Amino acid sequence: MAKSNYITRDGWYALDKELKYLWKEERPRVTQSVSEAAAQGDRSENAEYIYGKKRLREIDRRVRFLSKRLDELKIVDPDPRQEGKVYFGAWVTLEDEDENIRTFRLVGSDEFDPAKQWISIDSPVARALIGKQVDDEINVKTPGGEVTYCILSIKYYLE
Repeated sequence: MAKSNYITRDGWYALDKELKYLWKEERPRVTQSVSEAAAQGDRSENAEYIYGKKRLREIDRRVRFLSKRLDELKIVDPDPRQEGKVYFGAWVTLEDEDENIRTFRLVGSDEFDPAKQWISIDSPVARALIGKQVDDEINVKTPGGEVTYCILSIKYYLE
């Protein structure tokens, strides 16, 4: 399944900031250390040179990816007409059958972060939530079986 090209405004700025940091700060610094290591002579046994070249390849790969990806992404801002229903960018509080309560934010695949409770809009839970309202129930197939959740709240901005 292809990942969606949606991203929150904050997510887009974070990727853009990473790209600028890699290109304007990290790459010039690593390039300088590689040229200094190369000036020391034998490159075949020079760990600084070998590591630096490897790091430059990693930076260049990430810069190419971010440049291309930022061009493809579509920033989605919350719309007042979305209030009361679950759409991209929403913070959704769910309760499962065992009365466990969890809050998730639906974000783009480029910015999902389990530690922040941000889930990808492409995930099964997010797909089941789209268009639903408070008090609706959703069923999600998980590796451990089907889980039913009840939607307790939907917010687009955290207070």
